[in-house]
Amino acid sequence: MEKLKLLLLAFCFGFSMNTWAQKTEVSGVVLDDKGVPLPAANVLEKGTMNTTSTDFDGKFKISASNKNATLIFSFMGFDDQPVKLDGTKTTYSIRLQPTTTSLEQVVVVGYGKGSRKNLTTSVTSVKAEDLNRGAISDVGQLLQGKVSGLNISSSGDPTKTASVVLRGASTLNSSQGPFYVIDGIPGVDISVIAPDDIATIDVLKDAAATAIYGNRAANGVIMVTTKKGSKGRTQIAYNGYMGWEEVSNNLDMMNADQLRAFTTKNNLNFTPENDKGANTNWQKEILRPGRAASSSHNLSMSGGGDHGNYTASITSFNKEGVMQKSDFSRIIARLSVEQFAFDDKVKFGLNVTNSTTKYQNVPQRNTVLLQAASYLPISPVKNADGSYFENFVSTGYFNPVALIQHGTDETKTDNLVGNLTAEVKLPFGITYNLNLAHQRLTASHGEFYDSYYSQYNSANFYNNPDPPLTKTLVNFGVNGSALRNSYETRNNIIESFFTWDRTFGEHKIKAVAGYSWQENTLGDGFQATTTNFPVDNVGYNNLALSNYTSVNGYVVNFGDSKAYQKTRLIAYFARLNYNYKDKYLLQGSIRRDGGSMFGENNQWGYFPSVGGAWRLDKENFMKNQNFFSDLKLRGSWGVTGNSSGFNAYTAQFISGSLGTFYYNGQQIGAYGPNQAANPDLKWEKTATANIGLDFSILKGKVTGSVDVYDKKTTDMIFNYNVNPVLVPVGTIVANGGTMSNKGIEVSLSTTPVKTADFSWTTNLNLAHNKNEIVKLTSPFFVGGDSIRRVQPDGGGQTGSTLQIFKEGKPLGQFFTLKYAGKDANGVSQYYDKNGDLTTTPQIGVDYHYAGSAQPKLLMGWANNFQYKKFDLSIFFRGVFGNKIFNATRADLFRPSTAMTTNILVDAGNESPNDLNAYRYSDRFIEDGSYVRLDNMTLGYNFGKVGRYISSVRVYQTINNVFVITKYKGIDPEVEQGGTAPGVDSNNFYPKTRTYMFGLNVIF
Repeated sequence: MEKLKLLLLAFCFGFSMNTWAQKTEVSGVVLDDKGVPLPAANVLEKGTMNTTSTDFDGKFKISASNKNATLIFSFMGFDDQPVKLDGTKTTYSIRLQPTTTSLEQVVVVGYGKGSRKNLTTSVTSVKAEDLNRGAISDVGQLLQGKVSGLNISSSGDPTKTASVVLRGASTLNSSQGPFYVIDGIPGVDISVIAPDDIATIDVLKDAAATAIYGNRAANGVIMVTTKKGSKGRTQIAYNGYMGWEEVSNNLDMMNADQLRAFTTKNNLNFTPENDKGANTNWQKEILRPGRAASSSHNLSMSGGGDHGNYTASITSFNKEGVMQKSDFSRIIARLSVEQFAFDDKVKFGLNVTNSTTKYQNVPQRNTVLLQAASYLPISPVKNADGSYFENFVSTGYFNPVALIQHGTDETKTDNLVGNLTAEVKLPFGITYNLNLAHQRLTASHGEFYDSYYSQYNSANFYNNPDPPLTKTLVNFGVNGSALRNSYETRNNIIESFFTWDRTFGEHKIKAVAGYSWQENTLGDGFQATTTNFPVDNVGYNNLALSNYTSVNGYVVNFGDSKAYQKTRLIAYFARLNYNYKDKYLLQGSIRRDGGSMFGENNQWGYFPSVGGAWRLDKENFMKNQNFFSDLKLRGSWGVTGNSSGFNAYTAQFISGSLGTFYYNGQQIGAYGPNQAANPDLKWEKTATANIGLDFSILKGKVTGSVDVYDKKTTDMIFNYNVNPVLVPVGTIVANGGTMSNKGIEVSLSTTPVKTADFSWTTNLNLAHNKNEIVKLTSPFFVGGDSIRRVQPDGGGQTGSTLQIFKEGKPLGQFFTLKYAGKDANGVSQYYDKNGDLTTTPQIGVDYHYAGSAQPKLLMGWANNFQYKKFDLSIFFRGVFGNKIFNATRADLFRPSTAMTTNILVDAGNESPNDLNAYRYSDRFIEDGSYVRLDNMTLGYNFGKVGRYISSVRVYQTINNVFVITKYKGIDPEVEQGGTAPGVDSNNFYPKTRTYMFGLNVIF
């Protein structure tokens, strides 16, 4: 027995020695094709979980299981390279080859992926590392300036998302933003994705690229792909930053000394109620004390094996606004799993994301901004007894700090998105995909205004809405008022499609055919308003404490009667791609779309597209040249539709309350039609023709593309005025208008310098678009070919409008009085409709066309420098040729009222006797062009630190470093979306400058 034990011990020892002897220590360096070290490149022993990564100098060390093992070297943007050990060599120098040029990158398109080199459509891809950096939670701001033709405008308000317009506005309806598809799920709320979880964003521009999404693609499609786990490598990563923000610019208002000097000079007197000897900077008083803080923390874990991968992350984002009671916080949790089965012929995917957000809004924000600009600096914030100073004698005059402190305005959302996917590889090159998705958004909103606000009712409290809305009176009840609502939106999606991908010699065919079904339930919830609370230290959660029945004439508001809606979208789609010799490329697609929100006679529409491309670099006559390494000419045409911005009741007949009428000594409630039915209402259709050129020259050192497009929307939906004899309501939502956008886009990317220690990469994109309302009539329309609109209603400006919808003019066309200087008495005069001078111009009659809010050129210029372990990125963004109507300046340019409201410093040269100085006119239309140094980021990568940390990078970022502009307002980046672009109207949330310190760690 003892001999047996000794024999077994000797065998085990020998086996272990043999096993030990087979292990091979391998080291070396991984380089790119230029010989530059690649940090964080992956080194995997084939068939095992044995893996490591290179340090910042590209060096690696791994213990292979045997001397004949195969190592696989990989790095993003480069082809995987397997290396079989030869048993004797222990040091290797590996050079990876890039996946050729950017023209050959994989891009995500509708219901599939494709190689950029074989695209026949216009698609721009942005990688995660190229997205904008900063305290950003909104995808719009991530893309700002990064994609040619994408016009994005954002404010400093952390609770407001950016406006996104692609290739010009396509409709007169409010919904002009693109359609988002996240990991194949159409129509997902983009707020569910954390910026750190994004891998790539593909922007589909022309109709041939977007037509596969039919009736929701008229404004472009943005495909977002999130990060997945990597095979054979478990990775834990942390990305975080902390920062602070400060106001970058303010209105140049008079201080107390300047205003006193002006009033003394012009024999004006302050009222005793206002003049308390103060010197208050009201723009500063509404701001948060100190700097506004922001922070983000993202922790992710990912990995995978031969038959699956996973990734999980959690993100916490907090951003304080620079204004008091302005705050934004969000937590996003995400899980993504992919698992292969049945010899990898079946792939199952599960994605679950939940986003919880809290918005704390400035109570009566726009009114606060208006009052902070106009309130007299001679008045204090508080009286000597600690109460807020107010002068209720003056109409429309409210202490902006008191408005903030005595109100609450909060919104909370919970957004859940889950989808289950299955992909089955069938015989004959056929693949079947099934996508089941569920989205649920729960939103609750609450407002509470305590008894202090009851004092404002007698002072004619008007709100100050964003254009084109017009001011309305607000009633705050008695002893406090509250509003609370809670609504849920649910979307269920089923998409099923087959893909056939086969090669026949030099012919390649890829076909897709499928079915899409989506049912949406919106506004499932309630709303209530009430007033008359016993005490102030309650809120919108305490509605039961109110007693509205004792307030004469107060009616509880139960919300919009059309809040609850149910819609259904059904579609059949198909696409065919044909490739001959990788030289001649054709694509055609069609989608038959149905939607319940349109007229019963026109609920279905067809959306076709066709595209072709010719890779000239593959032709024989190009073989002997060395200038072009890639050259492709492409052209496309397609039709898309717009179903967003319309609700389930748009085409239906609706009756409701029409006030009261006097009958037999009593006021009787009237009931009748308030919306006309239109059974023939159909989709807006947008047809786009696109010609593009993709190229790569100088052996891939310079790549770029040029696109020329012609986009035309027909059957544009609008709420037209009609003859009440034909339609008793007097208006009808109908098809009729036409809008055109024509433009050119240029994108260039190059690496002017690349050495072992230093590299410089620069990317430039330019875009020009011309927008025009071609037609603004329908068979029912009465009243001509124009509609005057946008009425800010500043003091003394009743009835004055700023813009016009006009055939032959662009959206955002300014239409106003034409300033002609001063007359002999120093009074501002204007040109009348005949060109004669007048000091009493008529509103709407003596108006002239005065420029457009549409920019003539958009520019984005990114520069990335790397020197050894340092990296520096500098990003400029520019907008040129647009006009801004500075209504804020006009309303603060009132020298005759300087004793009751503050004025701008440069209004000090005006005479109080000139009662025309402030009139809305082209005097207040300014050049909105600007160049902004939008972002500077300096980073340092320590590389591998210790045994468990493969990479550590620290960085510092400054956003909105400076702006070069002639615009006299706070900032030239005013709203460019919607139907009233380019209007600065006393509601500009201060633009900020952000300073950040960040840390990226990969374990």
